[in-house]
Amino acid sequence: MRHFLLAAAATTALATAGPVSAQSSAEETAAAALEAAPVWDGHNDVPIQLRARFGNRITEFDFRDTLDTARDGRNAMHSDIFRLRQGKVGAQWWSVYVSPSLPEAEAVQATVEQIDVTKRLIARYPNDLQLALTADEVEEAMGAGRIASLLGMEGGHSIGSSLAVLRQMYDLGARYMTLTHGKTLSWADSATDAPKHDGLNAFGMDVVREMNRIGMLVDLSHVSEAAMHDALDVARAPVIFSHSGARAVTGHLRNVPDSVLARLPENGGIVMVVALPWFITEDLRQHAADRAAEKARLEALYSGLPDTVEAQLAKWDAENRPPVSTISDMADHIDHIRDVAGIDAIGIGGDYDGMPTGPVGMEDVTGYPALFLELAERGYSQEDLEKIAARNMMRVMRAAEAYAASAADMTPIEYAVGEPRDEEG
Repeated sequence: MRHFLLAAAATTALATAGPVSAQSSAEETAAAALEAAPVWDGHNDVPIQLRARFGNRITEFDFRDTLDTARDGRNAMHSDIFRLRQGKVGAQWWSVYVSPSLPEAEAVQATVEQIDVTKRLIARYPNDLQLALTADEVEEAMGAGRIASLLGMEGGHSIGSSLAVLRQMYDLGARYMTLTHGKTLSWADSATDAPKHDGLNAFGMDVVREMNRIGMLVDLSHVSEAAMHDALDVARAPVIFSHSGARAVTGHLRNVPDSVLARLPENGGIVMVVALPWFITEDLRQHAADRAAEKARLEALYSGLPDTVEAQLAKWDAENRPPVSTISDMADHIDHIRDVAGIDAIGIGGDYDGMPTGPVGMEDVTGYPALFLELAERGYSQEDLEKIAARNMMRVMRAAEAYAASAADMTPIEYAVGEPRDEEG
């Protein structure tokens, strides 16, 4: 019943927006596109929810319906099989993220555990989910009406500064790796931490080369602008940004600057546009910065009086309501990437279950049809929408596989055990 009511509300909202004739045409275009090319989403954090909420014990966990998972101060999860289908998701990159604050050896173990629990989750629902390790397997799963399920590592800390571990993670099923998460590594600078290397050091560039050689996609979400450029200088296969926006639209450093967008047509890579409100809505980002500044001011004024700080901050919150993030904001990022890099450089990477909520109308994974309706209303053709939904991602994965096949005679890049990974050069 809960799912029925959600679906009914979404249908009513779509039916009441805009002139009937234009709305009908846009609805038909969006629906036809998602029928032909269901969404291939670049980033979903269900695996870390399994770890945080259930300690990876999932025997009693029902992924068909997760609306009852709100507990212990946590909101309900954004994703389940019913809602993925309602959202027209046909393929999903599941993030096997672990915290970058873990020591590297612990991060490697934790990543293996996350690969394990994600594979176990996929195996429990054979009628709905199918593990996919290649583009052909994605196509096969989608053709069979299952949600193709792929594994992506989020942060190079997951390989413990070891190309051997990188190769073994590939053998376990990981098909992309985000070079950093929120912390700068000994070989790569993060977008949201102090830089050490002005991008990638020599080992970091070898990581990109080895990922290309084995056919693992290089994901540049979370890395610094300099690291983006270094990776593009080295890459011989298309890169992805699994969940990022356009920095010219919202100035968050997690987003992709125009200097990088302009290079994507030559590389063939894509930006999978994120739904995280603070990344796509500039007014909301500014509000968050203002609140952080106010909190710091109050803590300086009332040091040692935490109750006073809390009361004053609550008063500020009541007087400064945060702006609302909308589907239109997300579409603005897609518009900008199209204008700078072209329609072939766009995908979708929601970041659901890795954020508090999506924009209004896209609070969870059911919202993708509303986004595609917005794009159709802006004049995107069915062919454009199919590219954004899935075909650009399919092209990128096939290109990465083709390069790996062409490099089959190349020997693995080797480092001696104990050889430093933090040297520049």
